[in-house]
Amino acid sequence: MNFASVRIITGDIEPLVKFYEDITGCTVVMYTPDFAELQTSSGTLAIGSINTLALFGGQHIAEPASNRSVIIEFLVEDVDKRYEEISAVIDNTLVQAPTTMPWGNRSLLFRDPDSNLVNLFTPVTPQARQKFGLSAI
Repeated sequence: MNFASVRIITGDIEPLVKFYEDITGCTVVMYTPDFAELQTSSGTLAIGSINTLALFGGQHIAEPASNRSVIIEFLVEDVDKRYEEISAVIDNTLVQAPTTMPWGNRSLLFRDPDSNLVNLFTPVTPQARQKFGLSAI
């Protein structure tokens, strides 16, 4: 079994698509007006409108903008540089400026337009870099 993706269900897909393009620098592919994907080499972030829930059996399966327990994480080459590049985009939703965590990642935490937590991180200790198959600094 391989992990494939995480899907965000939203009431307004376009602001989320633009937001994730802005913070990642990646292109989000819109397959329909109700479904899009941001594909990376290690997994996919899918974004679906609430309309897609009807295909799973009803509108009450998921509730947009109500997440309080999941953090969407992206490994980036240099979290401090990325912070400088996107600070205007995340200024009003910043939770934590880049901070080195006890497990060796330098982490930037903020919220997307639906209030989902997003973490951009860079492994900075030898152990953390090794975990992600990165060479020593």
